[in-house]
Amino acid sequence: MALKTIRWLLWVPLILFVGFVALVASGLVTPSTHEIRSQLIGKPLPDFALPPALPAKPGLARVELGQGKPRLVNIFASWCVPCATESAQLATLKRAGVEIDGIAIRDRPEDLTRFLGRYGDPYARIGADRDSSVQMALGSSGVPETFVIDGAGVIRLQHVGEIRPEHVAGILAAVEAAK
Repeated sequence: MALKTIRWLLWVPLILFVGFVALVASGLVTPSTHEIRSQLIGKPLPDFALPPALPAKPGLARVELGQGKPRLVNIFASWCVPCATESAQLATLKRAGVEIDGIAIRDRPEDLTRFLGRYGDPYARIGADRDSSVQMALGSSGVPETFVIDGAGVIRLQHVGEIRPEHVAGILAAVEAAK
């Protein structure tokens, strides 16, 4: 009897390894989403007032985002590679008449100046969120993220990740619907 138990125990590592490989393979075939969506979609923006991120631009406050006109709020950083990638789409949205405000996350003015000089500046205002408190209050999980805010200051859409050319039409439609 003891010999049978020892032989069976020799197979346990192989069975565990095969189970582990099956678990990993199933996660690769059907990955779950890791996006964290804001619980504020359809709700008013939280109250905030951010100082200017750059001396030449005004900061950003909640009261400016509820004055009758829809806007985009783009959460970005100079150290964010996807933020640089989406800059062409932000320029396209600005040319289409969309007002865009920025929230710069954990950034320095000199780095922002260099970033905007290189990739363009679509922002009417840029608030400095040095400790990410407003980013977290909005339910944002990273950079870049973009929110469509209606004229009453209500979040209508959250776009997680960089804006790609194929996303521009949907964002324009969301801005139009937010009027």
